[in-house]
Amino acid sequence: MALAVAGSLVLLASACGGDDGGSGSGGGTTGALEGRGPITFATGKDTSGFLPKQVEAWNSQHPTEKVEIKELPEDADAQRQQMIQNAQNKSDAFSVLNMDVVWTSEFAANQWITQIPEDKVPDLGKLIPATVETAKYRDKLYAVPITSDGGLLYYRKDLLDQAGVQVPKTWDEMLAACLAVQGKVPSAKGMSCYAGQFEKYEGLTVNFSEAINSAGGEVVGKDGKPNIDTPEALAGLTELTNGFKTGAIPRSAITFKEEESRRAFQEGKLLFLRNWPYVYALANKTDGSSKIAGKFGVAPLPGKTGPGVSSLGGHDYAISAFTKNKATAVDFINFMASEERQKANIEGTSQAPTYASLYDDPALTKQFPYLAPLKASILGAQPRPRVVKYGDVTAAIQTAAYDALKNGKDPKQTLTDLQTKLSSLITQ
Repeated sequence: MALAVAGSLVLLASACGGDDGGSGSGGGTTGALEGRGPITFATGKDTSGFLPKQVEAWNSQHPTEKVEIKELPEDADAQRQQMIQNAQNKSDAFSVLNMDVVWTSEFAANQWITQIPEDKVPDLGKLIPATVETAKYRDKLYAVPITSDGGLLYYRKDLLDQAGVQVPKTWDEMLAACLAVQGKVPSAKGMSCYAGQFEKYEGLTVNFSEAINSAGGEVVGKDGKPNIDTPEALAGLTELTNGFKTGAIPRSAITFKEEESRRAFQEGKLLFLRNWPYVYALANKTDGSSKIAGKFGVAPLPGKTGPGVSSLGGHDYAISAFTKNKATAVDFINFMASEERQKANIEGTSQAPTYASLYDDPALTKQFPYLAPLKASILGAQPRPRVVKYGDVTAAIQTAAYDALKNGKDPKQTLTDLQTKLSSLITQ
């Protein structure tokens, strides 16, 4: 049964007070979105190579209001830190911030970003409601959702077909599928069963949360209080720890972020991978960079007794409280949030849109068969803790999960200690 637990687990795993107005009741700044001219766009490393094309589409139409990309590190934690340092210095070096959906509360409460009147965002009602909620703090809009994200299960369809097994819906079915493929398909010898993102960074918070939620637990309850020391949460964390103990998850996965895990899958080292939609386009490239182009499929994440629960991901664009040209900034954000730009983005990167209609676009669903499971993943996703001290909360989760997965700390003690730590951090 240890192997079974590990296999199931396998599946789990799968970013201020300004010069233009006063402070709003929920933190952040309000006031006129004024000022036109060149702006900068602070964003994490663009691994797709498509972002410059999107920005150039704006620049070609706005020669006096051009956008300059300020590329930050690939790591989300490093991106957040640079944005915070910029805000604490009240610098206007960044105009528009490409933020992880879990940063909104922290940035708004600290008055580092500007409140955006909803009537300034004409397409807001056409976006998936859950994505819009990620851009709000105390019911006020501080950003605009540009991409969403739901965790997906990538699997080697060719190998499952050769072994005559179905795509797994539960963790135990995942392990059974791995054993069947490894036992029946000679070319699968030596392959690992599954990996997600387990390095000590934001991706570990995501994978840990998905394990807990997919077992029926929760990290923070609807009342805003930590609720991690429960039998359900223990079942989820145990799946992960057993995965490492038995080898269903390779030891090397403790160093995996999104890109390391993607490359392992593309190189034919994994039967199953938990990752985001962006992987689809890269893994299907026929330029020799992927060994599995045309050989994989996409399905919902498995869970303990059925489909699992993804962490809600994605990125929102916000306006720095310290930039001068806020009118240009909001226009640029609306441009990038438009149906035309979002459609171009999914075609160029396979990233999940926030524009609801695109999930039912016949041309897109034909090109990207994963859109149906992705939509289901997003609609059923659970947010990571929406708290002001998110940086401290995610750091505590990462430390706890890493100690259990890498250092062998007892899962029950891990959750008991984490409950105590989170209770001291989440006080409102």
